[in-house]
This record gives sequence, C-alpha cells and structure tokens, in this order.
Amino acid sequence: MTAALIEANGLVKHYGEFVAVDDISFAIQEGECFGVLGPNGAGKTTTIRMITGTSPVTQGHLRVAGLDVAVEPRRVKAVLGVVPQDDNLDPDLLVRQNLEVYARYFGLGRETVRQRIDEALELFHLDDRAQSNVDELSGGMQRRLTIARALVNAPKVLILDEPTTGLDPQARHLVWQQLRLLKSRGVTMLLTTHYMEEATHLCDRLVIMNRGKILIEGRPHDLIAKVAGPQVLELRLPLSERDELIAEFVHGDDITVEQVGDLTYVYGGGEASSMAAERVGDPHRAHLRPGNMEDVFLLLTGRGLLD
Repeated sequence: MTAALIEANGLVKHYGEFVAVDDISFAIQEGECFGVLGPNGAGKTTTIRMITGTSPVTQGHLRVAGLDVAVEPRRVKAVLGVVPQDDNLDPDLLVRQNLEVYARYFGLGRETVRQRIDEALELFHLDDRAQSNVDELSGGMQRRLTIARALVNAPKVLILDEPTTGLDPQARHLVWQQLRLLKSRGVTMLLTTHYMEEATHLCDRLVIMNRGKILIEGRPHDLIAKVAGPQVLELRLPLSERDELIAEFVHGDDITVEQVGDLTYVYGGGEASSMAAERVGDPHRAHLRPGNMEDVFLLLTGRGLLD
C-alpha cells in the first residue's frame, strides 16, 4: 500500500447543535480514486470543505499530503485542485484568461502557466475555444473548463464534487475518459457523485455516508457482491402470484425481499431467482439482472427523500 495522501481520524463537524459529520475515519492512498457517496445532507460536501480548509474541523485529525489542515491550511490548498458542485467561472473573461487568472494564485512562472494551460485545454477538448467568451460555451464545455482549471497548479489531489451533474451522456463519458487518463498519470482523486454508474466506473474504493456517518467502505464490486449479491430478481406480478412464487424460496440471512410500489426486489436468491425468472418466462414480469451500486446505496440508505 502506498502512502496515504489524505488521512481523516475521528473527524467531526458541528454547526451549532447540528452534527453534520459524526466521527468518521478514512485514508485515501496515493494514485487512487476514492469515492464518497451518500444522499443529500449525508455530510459529503461538509467533509470536502474541511479537507480544503474552507470550514474548520470541530474535532478529530485531518492531514493532506502530510500537512495538518488545521495548522497549515494555505499549504494544503496549494496541493489541491478543486472542482466545486457549481461552475464559478468568470463570465467577463475569455476561456484562457479564466485559467491564467486562477494560475496567479499559485505564483507559477509564465512559461509553466502557458504550458499547463495548453495541456489542460487540449485534455478536455477546449483548445479551439481558448479565445471564446465563457457564456458562449455549452453547459458541458463550462463543466470541462472548470475541471481543466483545477489542473493548472498540477495538484497532488484532485477533488471532484459531483463533476458531471447536469451533463448529457456524451459529455459525461468524455469527462470519465479524461479522468481515467489523469488517474493513469498518477493523479489522486476524491470524487463525490450521485451517479452510481460513475462511482463504479471510476472509483478504486469508496465509502457510503448517511446522516454524517460512514456506513460501509470497500471496492465497488466487493460491496455489490456483499450487500446486493451478484444477481437481483425484479418482479412485477399480482400479489397472489408474487407471494406464491416467493414462498418457494428457501429464506435465510442471505435473502432480502423488498417491496417498492408494484415492484418486488429479491436479493441473494441465487439459483432460486434464476428458476423463478424461467418459470414466469416473461422478462417484463420477472427480470433477473446483475446487482449494482444503486442497489447497495438504496439498501443501506433507504429510498425515502431526506430533503
């Protein structure tokens, strides 16, 4: 295991009497993409604010690249590249000027800035728009520019707070492609996202948070196997037919049956699920599919809206 670039131990954040982050610990290793998932209000963005030094830690210890965030917040910010949830580009500046102004905060030499901006714009397919006004860019282009800007200081850790929210599938897959390329070059990433496919696709490891606590940690496919199982049976059947079919399962600790409206989910059914799907013989009424991260997320955090 390589050195941890971010280490959190017993991390707590209070806003008055409200506990936004409640005694969490994790370590992000150099070169990995680490995901933080959770419903709205789970504490994800608050955790990021503590890591970036924009919100003080109430309790616990937090180190980034060997630096104590509480003691050396300016040095911590210098080694981070941050992509916020919302684009905060300057509409009065051209595309390239947005990156040049950002680079000034890091005291970089002119030639270094020129080279890094060229590389970042090319990486995100924006080099032909360098002299465009920001408001002439599509939403997807603006998002890619925000990510490109975060690379100008050659950060040790790239923090991505819901980087593809609002993007169409083509733009999202382009961002995924470029993030994979950055990871192959050794860039360490912390990713928050509401897209479970994105988390599975990009993350080496992840945690799922809820109400300020970490519920589970591990590699995406390990979590799927552990929580949801390799296959999930979805049933759209009348109650009597559904109950008759499920009664034939050998129920135990490994089988979970969840009713959501007119849809029944059976987790951990194994061969019995396969036989049930074959018996019904209609994939619209009995569909056997692979388990996924969305199953894990919903089983752990529930299906109710929290805000």
